[in-house]
Amino acid sequence: MGRVGLGLAAVGRPAYINVGRTEVLPADRSVDEMQAATWDVLDVAYAAGVRWVDTARSYGLAEEFLSGWLSARAAHDVTVSSKWGYTYVGDWNLDAAIHEVKEHSLQRYREQYGETRALLGQYLAVYQVHSLTEESVVFQDVRLQAALAEARDDGVRVGFSTSGPRQADTIRRAMTLEVSGQPLFSTVQATWNLFETSAETALKEAHAAGLHVLLKEVLANGRLAVLPPAELQRIASTNQTRPDALALAVALNRPWADTVLVGAASPAQLTSNLDATKLSLTGGELDALAGLSVPPERYWAERSTLPWA
Repeated sequence: MGRVGLGLAAVGRPAYINVGRTEVLPADRSVDEMQAATWDVLDVAYAAGVRWVDTARSYGLAEEFLSGWLSARAAHDVTVSSKWGYTYVGDWNLDAAIHEVKEHSLQRYREQYGETRALLGQYLAVYQVHSLTEESVVFQDVRLQAALAEARDDGVRVGFSTSGPRQADTIRRAMTLEVSGQPLFSTVQATWNLFETSAETALKEAHAAGLHVLLKEVLANGRLAVLPPAELQRIASTNQTRPDALALAVALNRPWADTVLVGAASPAQLTSNLDATKLSLTGGELDALAGLSVPPERYWAERSTLPWA
């Protein structure tokens, strides 16, 4: 359980792209109801032994919800990672035309780091560039790099998350970025699941180089749980488990994955996800599931069609 983390993307705001989320959330997705739903999931995760929680400034009010929970529960042994670079602009509206906007600027970093620090204080252990790509100004803006290094020098681990079909290229380039002769980044959070495995070799390299590797979207935004491929369903049935637990177990089977994030939206989903820690898969089963991988361009094109709901 020490390698499992809880991501709050699905519970910190009323709308998100996860399949299977709508059915388990409160009918009234008010701020109070969503806070209660977030606290319920956090309580179950903590009781099960999960001690890593991942959030972001753009996850609606997730940082606020987490801050209140940490204070109420006095959960001093929790490691918190958060992210900057996207801003939530959905105004708590399910039908918002735009839910978040991306900006990797020095000003945005300073604003959001201050906001995150005010809410999470000393709980904040990792602060990540949200969805870094090769085109990001982070690679050119030396003042922004220096500001990130200040957080690093203050004891916060600086990291980055990746998205898109060129994750591997971004990871390798980010690993070479140095400030004052020291690597800037010490963590990487990347999408990896049975459909999208293209970053695996780069993530192995990052782990070998000493970076802490976090896997996100391990259930492909819920598709592997709600709409499992026949082979995933077959092997899950053979192991008397559910497709979500099996897909997560495959991720936990990767020794280079330091933390595997689950994005459950309810206690029941989380309990099902955590059954992954009880599974032991054969080499034949792992080989069969490896065949579910698709080209990254296809995966990200399909992901882009998922509706916010």
